[in-house]
Amino acid sequence: MSTPPKKLYIETVGCQMNLLDSELVVASLRKEGYELTGTPADADTILFNTCSVRQHAEDKIYSALGRLKNAKQEKPGRVIGVMGCMAQKDQKLIFQRAPYVDLIVGPGQLHQVPELIRGIEQDGQQRMEVSLGRKDGKVDTIKRSHESFDPLRDPTMRPTPFQAYVRIQIGCDKFCTYCIVPSVRGPEQSRPPSQVLAEAGQLADEGCKEITLLGQTVNSWRHEEDGRRWRFSDLLTELHEVDGLERIKFVTSYPRDMTDDVLQAVRDLPKLCKYLHVPAQSGSDEQLKLMKRGYTVAEYREMHDRAKRWMPDVAITSDFIVGFSGETDADFQQTMDLVRECRFKNSFIFKYSERPGTKGADRMPDDVPDAVKRERNNELLQLQNVISEEDNQPFLGKAVQVLVEGPSRKEAIRIERSEQEGEASPGQGLQLTGRTMCDRIVVFDGNARQIGQTLPVVIYEANAHTLQGVVQTDHVGPEVFDLAGSAG
Repeated sequence: MSTPPKKLYIETVGCQMNLLDSELVVASLRKEGYELTGTPADADTILFNTCSVRQHAEDKIYSALGRLKNAKQEKPGRVIGVMGCMAQKDQKLIFQRAPYVDLIVGPGQLHQVPELIRGIEQDGQQRMEVSLGRKDGKVDTIKRSHESFDPLRDPTMRPTPFQAYVRIQIGCDKFCTYCIVPSVRGPEQSRPPSQVLAEAGQLADEGCKEITLLGQTVNSWRHEEDGRRWRFSDLLTELHEVDGLERIKFVTSYPRDMTDDVLQAVRDLPKLCKYLHVPAQSGSDEQLKLMKRGYTVAEYREMHDRAKRWMPDVAITSDFIVGFSGETDADFQQTMDLVRECRFKNSFIFKYSERPGTKGADRMPDDVPDAVKRERNNELLQLQNVISEEDNQPFLGKAVQVLVEGPSRKEAIRIERSEQEGEASPGQGLQLTGRTMCDRIVVFDGNARQIGQTLPVVIYEANAHTLQGVVQTDHVGPEVFDLAGSAG
């Protein structure tokens, strides 16, 4: 009689890096005979892949751990683990706050997870594996302790089987005063181009059509291999030649490294998505200086305007922090002015969350009241939504090329509800979603056979966040809809 497979529950919070890390951990545990489950109660191993960028993300994990207080009594052999950035930052504090946790693993040690779980199952002892701190040894030794590029992939953990993240860089050396990433992810390291190209080729062979290159400051990537000095634009050019790939994106970019050769690659290489995510964080020089961002508002504007000159239709998105230390009403209005001027496709807007261990927390007061942060957050979000909706209107009546990702969020909820209620699964008619070459979300009615295809979709409705359309057919063609500018 065969042994039933062990069950794994994994919950991931945070950025695309964490999603990729979870994919790699799941792939390694599948080799150990694990199957995924969607419920912690069914799991033999429960893992949380964590984020420390904002307090809310940490609070969410500690709250989830609190709900597992009696999990060991229910299933004594169960293993509970905390991985990722919060594990690297809090380390033994997690054991103190949740003594029933068995495993703490930093981002640089995720490849050790299967071995560590086996050890816990054998002797019942807690395990902790984390990287060295930034001052705990020589630079090369510290780098090696953070390095974790694992080639194992698990298509079932991707956003879709047709899309994948590819890490080309780990760590960060920018040391922005609000940011914990340099501490928890370690020194900046660029992955060798031969490894990146090999992984991209493997993904393409598996049917992946779109890859997103990941790095904390992804366009800062540089590497020397076999006597050749590679720039980021050189890597993009080589990736463009990988057979089977249709689209290439990259996030997150650093403003000062958005050089002309990178813009030229994005403009001239058809597979490169005409989309740039370049966080500004503030429109105030005083705030940027306090944040230690390394550029002025004028330099950011020059970068933005240069990108628009190279590619008038490029979609640019940004990040902003409101309520950072000392932010005045005048500082905030300068941020509003920058958003009005640059007209970003969308912006990710966050209230400042003081992170212990950063220069901001150590040296600067968190002196903007939460009510003011909330008000500024809402005001900036409202402005951005108005701009996003206005700039989506020109797509009305035009065809855009959409890589179909799968059922829309609304459709996915409907399918899940039908399954829970024991109803028959939905037929071929589905509301589907996908993205354009400039990363705009498109929703349309279609069928399951279209998932993974790239289709022309004619847009008939547009709001701040979504375009709605209909698949272009012989009945809906260029004689009716203006196809100029359909790169979308």
